[in-house]
Amino acid sequence: MAEMKNDPRFEARPWGSFTILEEQDTYKVKRIEVLPGKRLSYQRHKQRSEHWFVIAGTAKVTLNGHESLVNEGNAVDIPAGTAHRVENPEAVGLVFIEVQTGTYFGEDDIERIEDDFGRA
Repeated sequence: MAEMKNDPRFEARPWGSFTILEEQDTYKVKRIEVLPGKRLSYQRHKQRSEHWFVIAGTAKVTLNGHESLVNEGNAVDIPAGTAHRVENPEAVGLVFIEVQTGTYFGEDDIERIEDDFGRA
């Protein structure tokens, strides 16, 4: 993993990190790691949908205010416009693959509703 941290596709965040695995005009694929007890912003996107496939750990997923647990080997779909958040409720790392589909993937398509790190 040390070589990934020097990769320009890798970004550290206060909640963990992500690495862009592939990016094309109509999709982007990321490997996302969430530290124990951390969570991403409660947010929505207008121009993209997301598919999360959990490869390690358990994700606590909130979709439009409804929470559920997504275990390793399972997935969840997030249609464009859906308010969503992922959280790591466990004491071990959470890793999932995120496939974004749509026509625009810029960070300015993130509408943060709530954020633990003052970015809302």
